[in-house]
Amino acid sequence: MAAAASSNATTLLKDELDIVIPTIRNLDFLEMWRPFFEPYHLIIVQDGDPSKTIKVPEGFDYELYNRNDINRILGPRSSCISFKDSACRCFGYMVSKKKYIFTIDDDCFVAKDPSGKDINSLQQHIKNLLSPSTPFFFNTLYDPYREGADFVRGYPFSLREGVPTAVSHGLWLNIPDYDAPTQLVKPRERNARYVDAVLTIPKGTLFPMCGMNLAFDRDLIGPAMYFGLMGDGQPIGRYDDMWAGWCVKVICDHLGLGVKTGLPYIWHSKASNPFVNLKKEYKGIFWQEEIIPFFQSAVLPKESDTVQKCYIELSKQVKEKLGKVDPYFDKLADAMVTWIEAWDELNPAGGSAKLANGKA
Repeated sequence: MAAAASSNATTLLKDELDIVIPTIRNLDFLEMWRPFFEPYHLIIVQDGDPSKTIKVPEGFDYELYNRNDINRILGPRSSCISFKDSACRCFGYMVSKKKYIFTIDDDCFVAKDPSGKDINSLQQHIKNLLSPSTPFFFNTLYDPYREGADFVRGYPFSLREGVPTAVSHGLWLNIPDYDAPTQLVKPRERNARYVDAVLTIPKGTLFPMCGMNLAFDRDLIGPAMYFGLMGDGQPIGRYDDMWAGWCVKVICDHLGLGVKTGLPYIWHSKASNPFVNLKKEYKGIFWQEEIIPFFQSAVLPKESDTVQKCYIELSKQVKEKLGKVDPYFDKLADAMVTWIEAWDELNPAGGSAKLANGKA
């Protein structure tokens, strides 16, 4: 079984995985993650003022990019990378040369399972990515590739091989990932429920992807992991990861790839200000009632047989259909194209791009 084969996955993927962290502050939180993260390469994307010095604890192998680096490396195409928003993290996806990406927010700490043991979330993400997904037929025991599980009676044998897993979406204990209106009516609510389950999100079903505890196969789906235009100068924020998730799910469904959600958990330590969040989300709360049906009905042509082709086609449909909702979506559709152009420039087919990195 793939799950058994991945029992020592942490060491196997040491040279095949980058950890991407967006931040505006010193990364003291890494001390808690040291036992799990220290063997890996970190890509830190500094948001905000590029003259501010970000301190990284000693012993970590990392590159640090600020806005000046982004402008230098991408030139005019740097306009597609958000400013003053955690969406800037997707620049780290673009400059990585590894097969896998794990991304985490700097207010996320190591959680404990019900037995009190520290959760190695990175290892669980790797297990998820290295085992197949089952998007075409739901297994009532959830992930059939986990130890102690299998396919239930009535599951078609022709589908038991599964499909490659492109995305592993983890969850959070303590502070839930709520929108501003829910935060305002449930200010003291905390998530203490640990559900020991991983499941494949079925084909044709969208989900609200959260970027604070997320891993993906960069080779399979990387060009679609664009977190959009959010934050400074934009009419919307806090929809960056969800926008990427909707695009990714449509493309995964089209290309026959899988998305898993559930384990692992992290400890989300800090609730953001609901009034600030409401200002960022205000238009999105209305727009999502048009955005979701758009993605639910989106169809990609057979000729779109690569992630890049799928994403360009999706950008055309965004412009055509969502552009009627607000001019912002015309701008976003153009940024989607710019993102793919920048991705392809830094990641040419058939070889790794040479790139002047930030601090190594």
